[in-house]
Amino acid sequence: MIAFFKYLKGYLRIRVSGFSPERFMNLCSNKGILLWDIVREGDIYYMCIHLTGFRLLRPIVKKTGTRVAILERYGLPFFWPRLLARKVFVAGLILAVAFWLWSSLYVWDIEVEGNYQITQDMFFTFLEQNQVTIGIHRKELDIEELEKQIRRAFPQVTWASARLEGTRLLISIKENDAPIITDVPQSKAGEDLLSKYSGRVVSILVRSGVPKVAVGDEVEAGAVLVEGKVPIYAEDGTVREYHLVEADADIVLEHVRHFTARLPFDYVKKEYTGRVKQQHYLRTGKKEWKLPADGPFLVYDTLIRESRPMLFEKLSIPIYWGDITYREYQDVEYRYSAKEAGLQLQEKCKIFLESLEEKGVQIIEKNVKIDVDGTSYLLTGEFLVQEPIGTGKGSGQ
Repeated sequence: MIAFFKYLKGYLRIRVSGFSPERFMNLCSNKGILLWDIVREGDIYYMCIHLTGFRLLRPIVKKTGTRVAILERYGLPFFWPRLLARKVFVAGLILAVAFWLWSSLYVWDIEVEGNYQITQDMFFTFLEQNQVTIGIHRKELDIEELEKQIRRAFPQVTWASARLEGTRLLISIKENDAPIITDVPQSKAGEDLLSKYSGRVVSILVRSGVPKVAVGDEVEAGAVLVEGKVPIYAEDGTVREYHLVEADADIVLEHVRHFTARLPFDYVKKEYTGRVKQQHYLRTGKKEWKLPADGPFLVYDTLIRESRPMLFEKLSIPIYWGDITYREYQDVEYRYSAKEAGLQLQEKCKIFLESLEEKGVQIIEKNVKIDVDGTSYLLTGEFLVQEPIGTGKGSGQ
């Protein structure tokens, strides 16, 4: 604290030399002039003195025959004139402080956490309907009323809390995570298991229903594999009634899968000319201002780079600036060679086969060929596969 007051008043670092420096210091003490940080180097003394005390030294220096030289100046009285000489810096400093004070009165960022069933878009639409938006004055924000409105608008919200942290509004909610119980209608009609393809049954494991095919049987597409009517027999061996169930079984069917891919002879490739134009812009929230610039090219790509100053990021103020780069290009026509076309088509076939394997389909045989068809290359594939099969269909019989 003492050092702070010394800085406010201003002080000097001086050098005292001459006939009697000791007498000089004694007279300063008698006059009430404070000296500190005194260092002696031979016949020369270095010390600090207040600016007001320095102005009283002239008679003491004359009486003692000493010489006093100023080495360094410290404190606000010396800093302030230099600061005033830099008017642009001072104006910028004042404007920055004023902007900081003004911006702290508003909400510049809204964060929502704990929402899983309620999407961000739904929640921010609700906030806009209740006039809670970015840029709202802190005095216009009623935290308690906002929490009540959230609970009223969203029945699944069991707890809501809102708080201000600087210029950021943080909203935390907790949704009801209990499972929603709905009445599942019971199907009174049975459900058969049908074949999606024509082929040969490789294996069958029935969990529910009556199997209508066996291993090795050839079936047609749409044929009943497992029936959803389970017969209940009387004591004399006759069918007394049928119990309708949902047929369920693991069935593997061996059948043929077909795949076709086409690739035109010619294709268009984008090639950049090297010509570039750039336009700068400033964005605040949803508003955007672009600086005047020449229009973009006839055909071009757009590259946007955006940044946010650290000051505005710390204050959570949505002010961004950036630039838009337009890159001119031309569409150039090329023709696939037979080798290039083959690689492209084989890649498409590979993706198709990988998708089958992900579904548990086992590939037994492959027969792939590439032909030329009019204006394009044509790949046709025939694959013998073993695939889990079966689709459900209601049976009211």
